[in-house]
Amino acid sequence: MEKQFEEILRRHLPFISADEEMTWESDLRDLGLDSVGMVDLLSQLEGEYQVRFVDEALEMETFATPGTLWGALSRLIGTPA
Repeated sequence: MEKQFEEILRRHLPFISADEEMTWESDLRDLGLDSVGMVDLLSQLEGEYQVRFVDEALEMETFATPGTLWGALSRLIGTPA
């Protein structure tokens, strides 16, 4: 997992400790990501990666796991998922 992406993501997950492993399949809702956190996370990712998420990406499924979120983001920045 890209270090910058993981650092941003962890800031929005109150139920994961700093030393706890996060995998591509981790359930972001179980780790504390709620709707307000999603909006904040989205805003921070857009600013950091200089992209704009399209409406189709703004679905709960996109924010289900780090893997699904990275997949959507990588398509926007042109990086292989």
